Amino acid sequence: MAANVLEEDSMEQDIESPVTIHQPKLPKQAREDLPKNLNKECAKRKIQRYVRKDGKCNVHHGNVRETYRYLTDIFTTLVDLKWRFNLLIFVMVYTVTWLFFGMIWWLIAYMRGDMDHIGDSTWTPCVSNLNGFVSAFLFSIETETTIGYGYRVITDKCPEGIVLLLIQSVLGSIVNAFMVGCMFVKISQPKKRAETLVFSTNAVISMRDGKLCLMFRVGDLRNSHIVEASIRAKLIKSKQTKEGEFIPLNQTDINVGYYTGDDRLFLVSPLIISHEINQQSPFWEISKAQLPKEELEIVVILEGMVEATVSEYSCGIETGFQHPFTPYGRAAMQHADLLNEKSKTNTTVSIPQHLKSAIQNT
Repeated sequence: MAANVLEEDSMEQDIESPVTIHQPKLPKQAREDLPKNLNKECAKRKIQRYVRKDGKCNVHHGNVRETYRYLTDIFTTLVDLKWRFNLLIFVMVYTVTWLFFGMIWWLIAYMRGDMDHIGDSTWTPCVSNLNGFVSAFLFSIETETTIGYGYRVITDKCPEGIVLLLIQSVLGSIVNAFMVGCMFVKISQPKKRAETLVFSTNAVISMRDGKLCLMFRVGDLRNSHIVEASIRAKLIKSKQTKEGEFIPLNQTDINVGYYTGDDRLFLVSPLIISHEINQQSPFWEISKAQLPKEELEIVVILEGMVEATVSEYSCGIETGFQHPFTPYGRAAMQHADLLNEKSKTNTTVSIPQHLKSAIQNT
């Protein structure tokens, strides 16, 4: 069963890894020991993921009636929008602002009679060389963007124009700060940084130091390493309480070294993250025979700081009783060698298997 899971699932290349992964061929004895109907069972049991391999959650909020809540936090709403809508709003906000103030400048000139004295050297207009709506629109752009070509300029004989100039300057600064800040936050989101974080396609359950452990591997392909990286894992599984209450998609914490500090990573080279299956583990009573029948999902979340941004990445990992991971070569200390060694992210080695659950081994 274990080897079949390895042939089925581990051949799938990790979506975050640009490295082509070559899996070792299983021994003939291991292939002969596999149940023949396991392939059919795995094909039939296709469970929709809670978190996809690229870290995106498969949760869609529908039937939200209180849509005004999104407007109360308009900044986050704009950041969460897709790029095409974000750029459209960016262009529309500036265009509408320029048109609005351009219309007011034209109205001031029209009400003062400046349009009737175009070319009259004895008349002092509110804005020099403003002879229509187009020139008022251009003057509005020059004022808000502080270009200052010098051809159109406000005079000191127009107090209403001076007040409008102050209002447009202040509101223009607020619009610039809001929209530029929104675009900067959206550009600096670390989603693409997560593409160079490589998780093993499968999690393996094997013996380590005489203890049954759940293990998976994580690595970073970039030279710029993640600072203060920490990792945590959650088990997503529906449960029913003793009182009969059904809790769908219940989240249970998986200890990956919180109390010992092993969850804080120095991610220079690929690391194997281990979870000891003890009495506090949610896998304590699950055996190898029960595992394929369980409807569960493991979500791994890696958090860290990349320069001035905070990167958060999550990945769902397949789980099965398999061989432990192949160790990396000791001579692979240079980054170029590490990239080659990272092709072993999903490879395993064969050792005698323990098919019972952790509680049965005690």
